[in-house]
Amino acid sequence: MFEDIIKHYPDFPKPGIDFIDVLPFLHNKQAFAEAVRQIDTWTTTPNVATVEARGFLFAAPLLTASSRVQTIIPFRKKGKLPHSEKDLVRVEIEKEYGSDELFYRRSDFAAAVATGDEIEVTVLDDLLATGGTVAGIVDSLQRLSIDGKHIRIREFIFLVELPALGGRRLLEPVAPVHSLMSLAGVE
Repeated sequence: MFEDIIKHYPDFPKPGIDFIDVLPFLHNKQAFAEAVRQIDTWTTTPNVATVEARGFLFAAPLLTASSRVQTIIPFRKKGKLPHSEKDLVRVEIEKEYGSDELFYRRSDFAAAVATGDEIEVTVLDDLLATGGTVAGIVDSLQRLSIDGKHIRIREFIFLVELPALGGRRLLEPVAPVHSLMSLAGVE
């Protein structure tokens, strides 16, 4: 069902990349609602960390649709996240088409729901390809301590997975990986 909704843009943003566009979910209320419901069934934590911008679209509805989700923690591109001094954390990531960086605020994790000395987090993103984006997030969060609390990633959730690029193998040692759709043969 979901595979019929997404669109492919060959050679975007550069030659050899097949860009998978999940924005057509916004044209189909039923499919969008079903995607959010499925994401909610996989989400076991009160905190969802998500990457701009497409991840935000699917994470935000969980604040009202889920009985578990209490906070959304944004990861944004450079210059997009207002912050106070020493609050911003830079995350180096490797995407299938080059290096980049994301940023998050320590204060967003301080505002997250904690259980004992842990802040349990679900990581949500639109696409799992090589796993470089989320691997960078994992590396940063595993080193983060907020008021003596450490971050525990409970699961990864993706709208689309490209299994040929091997991202799942990189993430499964950390936590279970869930995908709404898997596109075999797409690289």
